[in-house]
Amino acid sequence: MADIRLIVGLGNPGPEYENTRHNAGEWFLNQLADTYNTPLKPESKFFGKTARITIAGKDIRLLYPTTFMNKSGQAVAALANFYRIEPEQILVAFDELDLPPGVAKYKIGGSSSQNGVRDIVARMGNNKNFLRLRIGIGHPGHKSRVTGHVLGKPSAEERAAIESAVDEAVRCTEILLKDDLKQAQNRLHAHKA
Repeated sequence: MADIRLIVGLGNPGPEYENTRHNAGEWFLNQLADTYNTPLKPESKFFGKTARITIAGKDIRLLYPTTFMNKSGQAVAALANFYRIEPEQILVAFDELDLPPGVAKYKIGGSSSQNGVRDIVARMGNNKNFLRLRIGIGHPGHKSRVTGHVLGKPSAEERAAIESAVDEAVRCTEILLKDDLKQAQNRLHAHKA
């Protein structure tokens, strides 16, 4: 059984970024909040929008940092320290270049080239042992095109594939909290949009 107490969705603040690939983590968090009929509300002391929901009888905090992506750790550390939440009790959802649109995967720890994840690791005392939900956005093929790709809007087809993976990830969140990571992984990793 996963002892998750905080679920974080990464993205950049502001309407101009809302529909960009880089905000796939935010899409996931928003859908999770909608599924549990709980709106995210701004909370300045946590540098983001937060909500509290119950999944499988567990009290879960949701956090969308409203700092820019590369400062995401500021919000995560503020909330985690306040509620005494360990890195191992955190799930962070974010966009992943190395997975195609329509695919999402769980992973514990390890390194990441994602700026938000790197900042969270740095702000959490270099502890990498949090659970990650990697939402595939595909790779543009060359590293010189990465910034434009992540900050660009996906095509309608890509968006539908990403949303399908997000949808499945929201369903798997309940499995993760009710059963365990293995069962959630088995289901999520088999999903292809």
